[in-house]
Amino acid sequence: MSKKSAPLFALVDVNNFYASCERLFEPRLEGVAVVVLSNNDGCVIARSQEAKDLGIPMGIAVHKVKDVLRRERVRVYSSNYALYGDLSGRVVSVLKRFTPYLEVYSIDESFLGIGGFADPAAYCHDIKDTVLRWTGLPVSVGIGVTKTLAKVANRIAKKDPRHKGVFIMPDNPDPVLGNLNTGDIWGIGRRLAARLDRLGITTALELKNADPKFIRARLGVVVERTVLELRGTPCLALEMTVPAQKGIMVSRGFARRVTEYRDIEAAVASYVSRAAEKLRRQGLSTNKLTISLRTSPFAPASERYANAAGFVFSEATSDTTDMIKAARHCLKKIYKPGLPYQKAGVFLDALEDARHTQRSLFPPAGTNPDKSRALMKAVDRINADWGHDTVRFAVTGIQRSWAMKQNQKSPCYTTRWQDLKQVGG
Repeated sequence: MSKKSAPLFALVDVNNFYASCERLFEPRLEGVAVVVLSNNDGCVIARSQEAKDLGIPMGIAVHKVKDVLRRERVRVYSSNYALYGDLSGRVVSVLKRFTPYLEVYSIDESFLGIGGFADPAAYCHDIKDTVLRWTGLPVSVGIGVTKTLAKVANRIAKKDPRHKGVFIMPDNPDPVLGNLNTGDIWGIGRRLAARLDRLGITTALELKNADPKFIRARLGVVVERTVLELRGTPCLALEMTVPAQKGIMVSRGFARRVTEYRDIEAAVASYVSRAAEKLRRQGLSTNKLTISLRTSPFAPASERYANAAGFVFSEATSDTTDMIKAARHCLKKIYKPGLPYQKAGVFLDALEDARHTQRSLFPPAGTNPDKSRALMKAVDRINADWGHDTVRFAVTGIQRSWAMKQNQKSPCYTTRWQDLKQVGG
């Protein structure tokens, strides 16, 4: 009886994903420093390698580095999540051609099961080259016998050009782990790294050689699993089935401080519409909606305010109309006149499969579930074909002065007809 082959994981990660997406349709940006900003153009959330080399920190407020951005002629973009999400889906569709054993870990990372291949490194070079050829996005691939070791390998593949974008963790990973700080290990954040440092553990190799029972007693089972994964014992399997979502949140900061109720009502209705679209896309209904509202935490004490209110539906719904009505009911409870509000949000909770919704014995008068589903399906189809908000509810407003600042947003090249790239002239 042949011995069962050991599992082997590959982590495929798009290099500097947001910046690479911006470069895809602007070849002039190749070799140029690029940064992408957060909502409301507040902070740096993505950097090209050239921007990293300039010393621009991740997460820093834009106004703190505006002189560097201007002096070094850094190209600055507002975040374009529609573009990034679509390109992420295209990368995943390519990866699915190579193996059915795939876990989409994040918008730019996927784990693949590649056990059984005679030459996994060559196979992953083929993956890397195919993704670049078919999508235009550069990726790095790390290979290891556990997901944690694959993460470490991916880091080396990305940072060391000698490996040409693919690195397979050697059978003895100690030399590699000895040069890696604990804070650079997947799942070990800044606080855990500080606690490990107080225990005299500063490198990945020292963590690997630590007593798992001691680590579990001091830091918990999650870090114990990391120790075992570093030793080559798989504790984390591929999650090929997307777990059922527990909740959906849409929360945005306003472009300016907002005081008028009608403006906040329009913003909240817009956020509810977006959350409802996500809900229906996943085939779900919600039993509860919560609205939150707050001023800036840095405002004077007399102006600081934060509150939330919830609404429980008589039966689960995916109808935007029902949710907007519930949101208005909640907003009236928590809105205080005269305060300069900075942010609002909507959270949909207690989700369930829309196909098996339990009907109420006493539904509200005039409700017609079949008509509601047909209307929402038509709205979603129009917006999918012609662009977000082609059809929207009037309460969301026309002059959206509260909308997020995205003054440097690139076109939605792949998801909006009017933004298609034009060639020639």
